[in-house]
Amino acid sequence: MSATTITPELTGSYTIDPAHSRIGFVARHAMVTKVRGSFNRFDGAVAVDAEKPHDSTVNLTIDVDSIDTRNADRDGHLRNNDFLDVANHPTITFNSTEASFDGESLELTGDLTVRGVTQKVTIPFSFEGAATDPFGNQRLGFEGQQTISRKDYGITWNAALETGGVLVSDKIVLEFEISLVKNADSAEA
Repeated sequence: MSATTITPELTGSYTIDPAHSRIGFVARHAMVTKVRGSFNRFDGAVAVDAEKPHDSTVNLTIDVDSIDTRNADRDGHLRNNDFLDVANHPTITFNSTEASFDGESLELTGDLTVRGVTQKVTIPFSFEGAATDPFGNQRLGFEGQQTISRKDYGITWNAALETGGVLVSDKIVLEFEISLVKNADSAEA
């Protein structure tokens, strides 16, 4: 049975399960279609405090080299200095500074660092539930998204189109589908 609200017994430390999570993005291409991508390698630590949600924290690190848009040439371009500059900035990080939770939705504010530039962002999440998996692990699920401007992070490369507009949108939608696993050494509430 899956719980639908964060209750005190769910308080504890969790690790993001990358095998059952997705961190992705969507960009508009040539003003007419969307390109979706994701990062295949990331890890994160989450501290959940059901009694004092504002004390909950998230620390996430994404391996930028693991970018995957299902097109090797595009992925190579995204890794170079025109976009994410993997050679000089191998990770993207998010470290929360504030959290609010009303039992069903979570709002995380924190420092998002992309390409060496840090900006404060707020990401709204919906709580998808809690369950114990067949192996006895306590799991929590969250989904969220936020739109950012890539120019805010110094990512300005583009190409003009003959019909007007640009090849790559400035607005990027970040997408999070997160499965958390409670750490074995996490104290019960």
